[in-house]
Amino acid sequence: MDIATRVHNHNWRIDPIVRSLIDTDFYKLLMCQSIFRNKPETNVVFSLINRTSRVRLADLIDEGELREQLDHVRSLSLTRGESTWLRGNTFYGKRQMFRSDFMEWFEALRLPAYHLEKRDGQYELTFEGKWPEVMLWEIPALAVLMELRSRAVLKNMGKFELQVLYARAMARIWEKVERLRALPGLKLADFGTRRRHGFLWQDWCVQALQEGLGDKFTGTSNCRIAMRRDIEAIGTNAHELPMVYAALADSDAELAEAPYQVLADWHEEHDGNLRIILPDTYGTEGFLKNAPDWLASWTGIRIDSGDPAAGAEIAIRWWKDRGEDPAQKLVIFSDGLDVEEIERLYARFHGRVKVSFGWGTMLTNDFRGLVPGDGLAPFSLVCKAISANGRPTVKLSDNPNKAMGPADEIARYKRVFGVGEQQAAEVFV
Repeated sequence: MDIATRVHNHNWRIDPIVRSLIDTDFYKLLMCQSIFRNKPETNVVFSLINRTSRVRLADLIDEGELREQLDHVRSLSLTRGESTWLRGNTFYGKRQMFRSDFMEWFEALRLPAYHLEKRDGQYELTFEGKWPEVMLWEIPALAVLMELRSRAVLKNMGKFELQVLYARAMARIWEKVERLRALPGLKLADFGTRRRHGFLWQDWCVQALQEGLGDKFTGTSNCRIAMRRDIEAIGTNAHELPMVYAALADSDAELAEAPYQVLADWHEEHDGNLRIILPDTYGTEGFLKNAPDWLASWTGIRIDSGDPAAGAEIAIRWWKDRGEDPAQKLVIFSDGLDVEEIERLYARFHGRVKVSFGWGTMLTNDFRGLVPGDGLAPFSLVCKAISANGRPTVKLSDNPNKAMGPADEIARYKRVFGVGEQQAAEVFV
């Protein structure tokens, strides 16, 4: 595949960015099935949030082109091959991971309507409706915005210039792969769908990891690429679940229990490497301190905000205090990783725990310094549930710069979950 030629041709013909409903992260489908089972009638609102305000998306991206791409996503449905793959493939060692009732619903699904406005150089993009339907907008919406931004920056570049650009980006990725190849027992997966440069580029990066890392590469979060390349689809659960469950709580006591209710529901459906705790939605330390004993037997933990080394040390102490052997536990690092950070965390924790990495933006969108004005530098764009049944959602995180929600509700959540002073860190991506 000549990526430069394809990118050059974007200027001359319509080229849909998202061509499949399974061009999404695996964890979205797992969570969707859980929500379909447990909270199908919950009404939610999702909203696009650009944390990097200096990147003025509405000035870069044509509104008509954006609508055209979003409308195309709404026209998609599962193909027969995609349905067969989801119904019959083995995921995490389990065949028929997706139940028949869920698959019948998914096969009939078309994504619901969107609402789009321009304000202060940014797009306000929102989705409202039943939770299982609306949640599936998150990944394609991000993919569309990210790739349209890439196309806008590249549209005036000639074919030869594009070939040189991608050659430089490929060399950069390969240099990273060569460094990672030197780490014995490394386990690493592609988590780069949400903020990728583009689908073709993510697909190329996955192939580079396959060839360069061999069995050190454990799979990709992207279901379409996993299906095309016959590799493992990787992912468990995300902050979305505790955020919505918490918003539905009717009292402080119910609020305090909401994150554990999420995992109790998850416990009923999944085992093995799908039993991964994501503890930081309302502060890792408090979450583990108050966690029920049965959670200690889960397979591992994902560290997604704050100081990753500190988070892992807290988890190790927690397992030891509950009579568990940390060396048998899986720790997945997934926040703002690049090769230097992967090497640092690997050196510190390899052998103490089963260490693994979910490599995202700096795998699939590292074009820093490769175009004038650094116009392709990655930026922090998210699409989050902002309300559930009319109540605002809140995320605290282990980094206050990642917190979201109304100020009064943030204060309430900090009180209920016993979150004290936090160390602020730049949100890199």
